[in-house]
Parts: sequence; C-alpha cells; structure tokens
Amino acid sequence: MDDFELIFTMLGERSTTEIHRQEKSIGVPKLKSDAHRGGKIAGNARKELEKELGKSIISNKNYISQKKVIKIEGGKK
Repeated sequence: MDDFELIFTMLGERSTTEIHRQEKSIGVPKLKSDAHRGGKIAGNARKELEKELGKSIISNKNYISQKKVIKIEGGKK
C-alpha cells in the first residue's frame, strides 16, 4: 500500500505538467491554479480506488505528518 501514495503524487505532478503545457500557462496565479487542478485529478483517482477497495489507502504507517516533513527538510517549526 505504500506505493499508492507515491503513484498518486506522480499522477498529480504529471497531470499538472500536461495542463501547463497544453494551456501554455504563464504567471504564478495561473500555475497555482493548474497545480490545484492536477492535484484534484490525483485526489479523485485516489477516492475512486478507495471506493472500489472499500477502504482507505492512507494509514498511520504511510502518512507523513507535517512535523516529520519539516524534520526531513531540515527546517524548524
């Protein structure tokens, strides 16, 4: 199940890239909007899979808290 989080992240990133390319997006507001659309595509795909499986693919074992992300990136909270 750990690979699912990575797969959906990749789907969101690739979707966003394709939206950027097709629409020839320029400027932070437009790029941010494209990123939200790409993330929504990945989120919808995850929800559809969970619906088919009848359970969540997110668990305490594969969830990274914001505190852990900051520690990994070397930042301070």
